[in-house]
Amino acid sequence: MIAIVVLSIVMFGVNAVFWSAVGGMRRIEQFRQERIAGPSGGQVAGRGARSAERLTPDDVAILIAAHNEELVVELTIGSACSLVPASNVHVVSDGSSDRTADLARSDGARVLELQPNVGKAGALAAAIENFGLSEKYAVVLLLDADTRLSADYLETGLPYFDDPDVVAVAGRAATNVDPTPATRLGRILVAYRERVYVAMQLLIKYGQAAKRANVVSIVPGFASMYRTNILSRIDIDAPGLVIEDFNMTFDVHAQQLGRIAFHPSAAVAYTQDPDSFREYTNQVRRWTLGFWQTVRRHRVRADKFWLALSFYIAELIISSVVLLLFVPLLVVSLAAAAAARWMPAPPEPLVEFANTLPPLYLVLGLLIPDLILTVLAVVTMKRPRYLLYAPIFPLIRIVDSYLCLRSLAQSRAGGSSGRWTSPTRRAVVDGRASYPEELV
Repeated sequence: MIAIVVLSIVMFGVNAVFWSAVGGMRRIEQFRQERIAGPSGGQVAGRGARSAERLTPDDVAILIAAHNEELVVELTIGSACSLVPASNVHVVSDGSSDRTADLARSDGARVLELQPNVGKAGALAAAIENFGLSEKYAVVLLLDADTRLSADYLETGLPYFDDPDVVAVAGRAATNVDPTPATRLGRILVAYRERVYVAMQLLIKYGQAAKRANVVSIVPGFASMYRTNILSRIDIDAPGLVIEDFNMTFDVHAQQLGRIAFHPSAAVAYTQDPDSFREYTNQVRRWTLGFWQTVRRHRVRADKFWLALSFYIAELIISSVVLLLFVPLLVVSLAAAAAARWMPAPPEPLVEFANTLPPLYLVLGLLIPDLILTVLAVVTMKRPRYLLYAPIFPLIRIVDSYLCLRSLAQSRAGGSSGRWTSPTRRAVVDGRASYPEELV
C-alpha cells in the first residue's frame, strides 16, 4: 500500500497539490471581494485597482509570426480583426514560400516579409522594430498563425493592465477541435494535449499567478499580451534558443519588470494541436528543449521564482525517470510475483520484491492519479468521450517523459538556430472555428 501511495504522489505531483491549494485560496479571496463589491462593483475582483484611463482595443497591436501558414492565417487574421481595427493587425512572414504574405495583405493586415527564414524570435523582434509597435501602442498581443481568439479575449484580458504592476497577461490555452482530426490516434493526441492544458493551467498556473506569488514560468507565445514599454528590456531574440516564450518570461522575472497575470476565464485562445505522432513528438521535443535551454541560459537567483522553479524541475525529472522505469518495473514485478507463487522454494529477495511492489499496486499507482486528471478535463471541457481514451493517456505520458529527459541531455550539446518549420495544419473546411460553449 505504501508503494501505491508513493507512486500516486509522484504521478499526480506535489506541485499540483500545493499550487491548487494556493489557487483555491485565491478563488476564495476573489469570491469574497465579489460579495463585497456586489452586482454594481464595476470590475472583476482581484484584477487590481483601476487606472485613470482603461486601455481599449485601439491601444492593442496584434502581431502574428507566420512561416508557410496559408491554410490557417486568414482565419487567425479574421479572429484578430474582430477585436481590433484591421490597421492594428501586423503579420511577419518569416521566409514563407507559399501565399501567407499575399493572403495577409488581402485581409487588410500590415505585412513584413523576411528572407531567409530567421526563426520566430528573430521575426518578432524585427517586426516590433519595423512597425514601431512600442512607440504606437500600449500593448502588443503576440499570436501564432493558427490561433483563434475568443470573442471576449480583450474584454476579459485587458482589465488586468488596470493594475500598473501587471506587465504581461498570459493567454489561456484551449484546443481548437475544428476540424476534427481524421484518425483515432489524432483525436487521442489532441484530447491528451487538451488534458495537459487543463491540468497545468487550473492546478498549477492559476495558483502561480496569485498576486503574492507571481512565479508563472511561461507567458505562452501563442496568444499573450505584453506592455510595449518593457519590450526593449526583454531579449526577445536571445541566441541559441529554439523557442522564445520561456526566455521572455524568465526575463520578466530576472529584471523584476512586474507581475504576470493569468486567469482561466480570461484571455482565452484556441490553438490547433498536432494530430500525428511525428508532429506531436516534434512539438513536445521543441517545447521541452526550449525550456531546458532557457533554464541553462539564466543564472539561478535567490528569489521565489527560482525557488518555485527548482521544485518544479526536481519533480519533473523524478516523475520522468519513474515513468520511464514503470514498464521495466512492471515486467520484473510480474515475473517476481509469478516466481513467488509457482516456485517450490523462491529466493527470499524475490518474495520481498513481489510483496513490496506487487503488479496491481504499480498499475493502480499510475492509473488512479492519471484518471483523476482525465476526469478533471472531462468535467471542465464537458468531453465525456475522453474517458474512453484514459487507458492510452499514461502511455503518452511515458513518451513525454522520454522526450523531456532526452531534451535535457540535448540542451547540453549546444544552442539552436531558432529557425522553424510550422507543423502540418488541418484546413478548416466550413470556414469557421468551433469553440466550447462554456469558454466563450
